[in-house]
This record gives sequence, C-alpha cells and structure tokens, in this order.
Amino acid sequence: GYLWHVDTGCVFNSSDLNDIEYFEIYNYNKLKLFRFSSTLDKYVGYTEFGIKQATAFNNNKDYIADARAMKEHLCLNNIKNDYESALTKS
Repeated sequence: GYLWHVDTGCVFNSSDLNDIEYFEIYNYNKLKLFRFSSTLDKYVGYTEFGIKQATAFNNNKDYIADARAMKEHLCLNNIKNDYESALTKS
C-alpha cells in the first residue's frame, strides 16, 4: 500500500510568538512533496506534484489562514506549558 501522512510541529527559541516557526510537511511514502512554513508564510513544493499542490494551497486564502492560526493555537499554547514545566524542574 501507499502511505500519505502530514507532519506538523513547532520550532522555537523562546515563548515569544515571533520566535516560533510552525510547519506542516506533506509526504507520500517517504517522499516530501510540499510544506508550509510560518517563517516563509507560504507553501513550498519539492516535486512536480508538490509544486502544483503548494500553488493551489497558496491561492486558497482559507488554507493560508488556517495554517497561520495553527501557529498560535498549537505552538504558542503548548510552548508556554513546556517552558513552565522545564523551568519548574530545573
């Protein structure tokens, strides 16, 4: 069979929203097709199919708005909890 999966995550140096990068990586089998990066504020394709998908996602204002919102919803809230937890244990 074939495996389609999306990886999401946050990269951060502090709990400040400006220091956080949210990403989504779209994969088919072991091939990275395209990704969203909040640093670039757009989707970028890595294959011919991925470039087409990235272009379509970038042209859909709802997809871009949802990805931007995930940075605050997923990353900011969890990072604050991670920082508090790490600081109380050190």
